[in-house]
Amino acid sequence: MTFAIETKAIGGRLVGDRFGAAAELVALPVLAVVVALIVFGGFVALFGVNPLDLYGYMYRGAFGTFFSWQNTLTRAAPLILTALCTALPAQLGMVVIGGEGALVMGGLCATAAGLAVLGAPPLIVQLVMAIAGMLAGGLWIAFAGALRHYRGVNETISTLLLNYIAIAILNHLVEGAMRDPASLNKPSSYSIGDQNMIGLIPWLGVHWGILFGVIAAVLAYLLVFHTTFGLGARISGGNLRAAKVVGLPVGKLVLAMCFLGGACAGLAGMVEIAAVQERANANMAAGYGYTGILVAFLARQNPLACIPVAILLGGIGASGGLLQRRLGLPDASVLVLQGIIFIAVLASDTFYGRFKIFQTNSA
Repeated sequence: MTFAIETKAIGGRLVGDRFGAAAELVALPVLAVVVALIVFGGFVALFGVNPLDLYGYMYRGAFGTFFSWQNTLTRAAPLILTALCTALPAQLGMVVIGGEGALVMGGLCATAAGLAVLGAPPLIVQLVMAIAGMLAGGLWIAFAGALRHYRGVNETISTLLLNYIAIAILNHLVEGAMRDPASLNKPSSYSIGDQNMIGLIPWLGVHWGILFGVIAAVLAYLLVFHTTFGLGARISGGNLRAAKVVGLPVGKLVLAMCFLGGACAGLAGMVEIAAVQERANANMAAGYGYTGILVAFLARQNPLACIPVAILLGGIGASGGLLQRRLGLPDASVLVLQGIIFIAVLASDTFYGRFKIFQTNSA
């Protein structure tokens, strides 16, 4: 009987600890966002703008109308996918910030592949574009993973530099070999054609890219938390030496996770071409990859949590135009808010495990 009571007590304590840890993972990022909003409100107040008006217009521009929701979800689609480019390698303890480069390379290769099969049925063209985009983005980030594992090159630095290389390749090709002579003012590639564009979800008015992002996030969550592959990746991220001792294939895990993360960002590039741009040009480098880093960190590298966080940050980005029209703030002022949120989230990491309210010591 004593053993049964002790077992029950230990089980209750474990359940309480798990609940407290889960609550802490949600509460601290939320508090970080609140603090960032307060700081940003004080910042705009220095320029004579009422913070309450600011937040009211921000809400209206992000979620206040059906059109606002459409704009928000359209922006959230690539953010979910580029966030996975950071969140998946993070399971191995890697800090990959190459979502922008993978998106650009994915979009560029998807465009080239689409133009190569332009006469095929639209579904075939879209499928070829998706495969090409995912392969390009996956190999782009897997290259950084290989540098990390085999040569000891820091993945944060390598993926950051690869972003600039990808943008340079984009500019070189759309101004050279892939340029459409009809694009005079803004160099662009040839169009993939209206018939090959991804349509809109009925009754929602948002392209199918948002559904691709949600499906990718769900599959990534299942992979990380419900497969032996994901368990091996998390063990390697928690203790690399122990992972090697028990015989886990760390190199293969690094390459696989980097490839999958890059493939998600490459798919985002394909979606931007096939659902928004119709052709490759400088608009592809719109900063979605960099914002995706913030999404991943705010979501605590949880693929499922990337969905609501991407919608939140997509809404903040969508509200920039309304803030400019109504309050006279620069459209880029929302980037300042995103930067403050990023700093607040990073600072909040130092508080994990320090609040007794999230710790359960009693049976």
